[in-house]
Amino acid sequence: MLVVKVTMLEGRTLEQKEALIERLSAAASKHLDCPLAEVRVVIYEVARSNWGIGGHSIAKREEQKQ
Repeated sequence: MLVVKVTMLEGRTLEQKEALIERLSAAASKHLDCPLAEVRVVIYEVARSNWGIGGHSIAKREEQKQ
């Protein structure tokens, strides 16, 4: 079994995430010689207020740009 973990900011559509899962699974299966049925993809979505860059959350940085 192979597990691919993806951490990203929240906000993508279900369709975008489904496409990502499909493409990552296919790529991992092909390049790592693992049966597609054995590939797992887990998406961790992080709120903008919980992701920091340069000492400030992304939410705060976006707020300051406005």
